[in-house]
Amino acid sequence: MATERLLVPLSETVTVRQTVGYAVRSGLERTDDLECHLVVAMPSDRELPEGTSEVDEAESLLSKAESWVEEDAEGSSVTVETAVLGADEYLFGPRDFARTFASYAAAHDVDRVVLDPEYQPGSTAGIIQPLERELEAAGLAYEEAPVERPARHERLIGDGTQRFDRLFATFVISYGFYMILGDPTYWFDWVTGAAVAGIVAATLANVTFTFPLDRVQSPLRTVRFALYIPYLLYEIVKANLAISVVILRPSMPIDPKLTRVDARVRSGLPLLALANSITLTPGTLTVRADDQRLIVHSLIADAREDLFDGSLERAVRFVFHGRDSAAIATPRERDDAEIIGGEEL
Repeated sequence: MATERLLVPLSETVTVRQTVGYAVRSGLERTDDLECHLVVAMPSDRELPEGTSEVDEAESLLSKAESWVEEDAEGSSVTVETAVLGADEYLFGPRDFARTFASYAAAHDVDRVVLDPEYQPGSTAGIIQPLERELEAAGLAYEEAPVERPARHERLIGDGTQRFDRLFATFVISYGFYMILGDPTYWFDWVTGAAVAGIVAATLANVTFTFPLDRVQSPLRTVRFALYIPYLLYEIVKANLAISVVILRPSMPIDPKLTRVDARVRSGLPLLALANSITLTPGTLTVRADDQRLIVHSLIADAREDLFDGSLERAVRFVFHGRDSAAIATPRERDDAEIIGGEEL
């Protein structure tokens, strides 16, 4: 019988073990000569500070999965190939992951892809449905492994400790925001703020945070965010002065352009923070944020240069990943920024 080649993308999920087992069993039902390709797609470039640890984690997962294949094969002839994909680039979303898998499949004559229903390559939420659409667009045959998995609400709620952490974090954030908008010296605002924050926490805590809160890293991020605010205010003031100089000049030398920036931040809250920081800075406006790709309208050349220099990007990375992660190349140096449209747009 002909050799069947399966591609199994892996990530640390509660169903990854079942997915590997299903891939082996279903493959051996079709042929006696099975070739199982186990791959981990890296969400980050190996050269980034977080990339080194992610490579180690990927190799550890591949090692475990290889032993699972040998266990499930039960003496049958199964060849195992392992690989870490995307370590020399930055994969931005389902389309990039599908492209990477399609390239690997073409190079190794893979017949089909077996997907883990909970597949989430370093993201805060699974991407299985959009990934399936992109695999279809790439012409790659795939199959979702029929595994037993916890209900979605169980994933969001988690254990009692995680639920309390989310409730507390949502309450503190909501209460703080309410007091900023209100009058912190008036007792009525203290009372109503606590009531509103309690309602928000009780109803929205489980959808506000779709990832476990770390009791060490989360407070550190809060401290770093407090340091980020004055830096952002400085950037806003600096940009205001630059725009004012242009407006006050009789010739008004504006140079509007539409630009693309592939930011080295994850989607979700880090991307939201970066996109809104760019918009808050006069002279730049985030038009669209798609995965890690930002489409930004810049009004003057100085605003565009600041964007390409990546100062806000590094600051946001500092908030979410620490000081070492802020030491990365600029979007210009990485060739991750370009002008895609002029004034006519």
